[in-house]
Amino acid sequence: MDWFADNLGTILLSAVLIVIVVLIIRKQIRDRLSGRTSCGCGCENCASRGLCHPERNTKKDTDA
Repeated sequence: MDWFADNLGTILLSAVLIVIVVLIIRKQIRDRLSGRTSCGCGCENCASRGLCHPERNTKKDTDA
């Protein structure tokens, strides 16, 4: 029990940091699933648009 008492500050700080990191990751996943980007500057003139939003083939293949 002495070890726990001696390291209580480190344990609490680590727990708080882990919670913060988990919340950040959760928000980024939700933003990504809803189509939002992390940069917040828009994608119209971005040089890396192809990396964030790859072109999708929206035409259906009608040739049988």
